[in-house]
Amino acid sequence: MNEQFKEYLKKHTAPSTADRYIREINRFFQASERIKTDPKTANYTQIIAYIGERREQFQKSSSIGCTLHAIKHYYKYLVEIGERKDNPAQSIRLRDKRSREIQIQDLFTTEELETLLDRKERYRILKNRNQLIISFLIYQGLANREIKNLKLKDIDLKEGKINVKPSGKNNGRVLKLNAKQMYFLMSYLNEDRPKLIRFETDVLIISKVGTAETGEGIHYLIESSKHLFPSKNLNPITIRQSVITNLLKSGNNLRIVQAFAGHKYPSATENYKQTDLEELKNQVVKYHPLQ
Repeated sequence: MNEQFKEYLKKHTAPSTADRYIREINRFFQASERIKTDPKTANYTQIIAYIGERREQFQKSSSIGCTLHAIKHYYKYLVEIGERKDNPAQSIRLRDKRSREIQIQDLFTTEELETLLDRKERYRILKNRNQLIISFLIYQGLANREIKNLKLKDIDLKEGKINVKPSGKNNGRVLKLNAKQMYFLMSYLNEDRPKLIRFETDVLIISKVGTAETGEGIHYLIESSKHLFPSKNLNPITIRQSVITNLLKSGNNLRIVQAFAGHKYPSATENYKQTDLEELKNQVVKYHPLQ
């Protein structure tokens, strides 16, 4: 694997992600004789065949997903340097069903979520940006894709509101900003974002390399705080699930929480009510076991 590609990955992905992608591309090259193709000139069908081979080795969709993302980045790199005119992996989509079941043991209290804001930053210029991202997760319960899709015009400082656009299975909605967020937001917009940005864009969140955030940086940011909760699965999904569950626990109306979360159907929100019921059952068994 040439050093230029490694540098390309380090500029466009988080360090841990770049390392994983490099390992995946090295495997891709090592399999070239077996799958009878040169990775540099591989076509859609040959890449699908390799993905199929990897699927037989790994059952987890996340492992296969890492392989596919690495390959997409590799061909995107070849296009950028002029060695290919197309990205043969661009249209490949995995159909594996990723689990979105709510795991009670991985939910967090509001107090636990707020401790994420106290993280120590290696780079001072990223402090307000990172606190802003975390605050969108723990106060508005935004999904990763909703954060990366935010534009400057979606922030209404005068009204203290944020306009969340429809995304995936979620409806669009207008949510209030928490008072704590205003400081992070103002400092980031006025001081840090102008220094971070390298290419003109109206995307709100800028990555540490000066480009529009792709979502990978958000995952990396949360992953770096996993040591705070070693027995739980901390990620943007479990944070969002926790925020919604906590709202229902506090007695908020189901319809209000549905609108807050952007759920298109009441049944999606009702799943969180079931989670609350299951937790109650567990507590009864734990503290009042049947004789």
